[in-house]
Amino acid sequence: MPAAEQTVRTLDDLRSWSQPGTALAVVGDPVAHSLSPRIHNAALAEIAREDPQYRSWRYHAFNIAPADLATAVALFHAKGFAGMNFTVPHKETVLALVEEADALTRSVGAANTLIRTPTGWRATNTDCGGLADALQAELKISLTRSHVVLLGAGGAARAAAVQCLRDQAASLWIGNRTAARAAALAGALAPFAGPVPVRTFELAHPDHLPAKSIIINATTLGLRPSDRSPLNLEAIPTPAAVFDMIYNPPVTALLRQAAALRRPAANGLGMLVHQGARALSHWLGRPVPVGVMTAAARAAYAIERL
Repeated sequence: MPAAEQTVRTLDDLRSWSQPGTALAVVGDPVAHSLSPRIHNAALAEIAREDPQYRSWRYHAFNIAPADLATAVALFHAKGFAGMNFTVPHKETVLALVEEADALTRSVGAANTLIRTPTGWRATNTDCGGLADALQAELKISLTRSHVVLLGAGGAARAAAVQCLRDQAASLWIGNRTAARAAALAGALAPFAGPVPVRTFELAHPDHLPAKSIIINATTLGLRPSDRSPLNLEAIPTPAAVFDMIYNPPVTALLRQAAALRRPAANGLGMLVHQGARALSHWLGRPVPVGVMTAAARAAYAIERL
């Protein structure tokens, strides 16, 4: 991939933007670690082989500080960008800067994707569907009618929880280090829960959790090699599968324990790919080559770890 496509750009670059073609972007602070440019540009190159109108489309990375977010969002529209992805720390705050947001995004309270409209931006959240797609692609399981044990009570956990409710899981158990945060998330989900029972527990006391549950880690425990597992899997009778949203490192303490127990397991690289595929499909209005995006993610990740 040309080195220019991996350049991290700034607000000053955006102010002077005059590149030809149609631009997309991932926006974060920091953003240099993002695999998204390689994943999306690989897909755009494949699509352009069969449809020449996409030959001028490129996906860029912009490091934008929180204090500059409002200025940048307006400039992205003024400069003609077709869409953006947002990552930490902008997913929640960008919602106040858009003209409209779909019901899913409002229920999550965060947006990771903006779609251009003639007068502004429309927000959506592809993290939710990306999780469901990754579970199906990587582990051949569905949230529908499954018991789900969700670890964490932050923004990533809320997106996962909303998808569990949308897909009508059999039950949702939210575990957190502090009971109060788990209870707060359960309370926020109450208007959307419908028939799905939502219960909470402390991670240190995983008692009476349902057998054959899907375990989803939405905590940050596992990002460092020294991190312990957020949950002792032996406390759950025969977990059906384990999914860790973390993909760097590729094997966390939680995934090592799942392997020791011989339970199906996957890390979060597939979720990164599938949420990206959903975003790209929104922008292009057509199906996108998920297989190409998956191969690009795996190749890029291997390069980053050399």
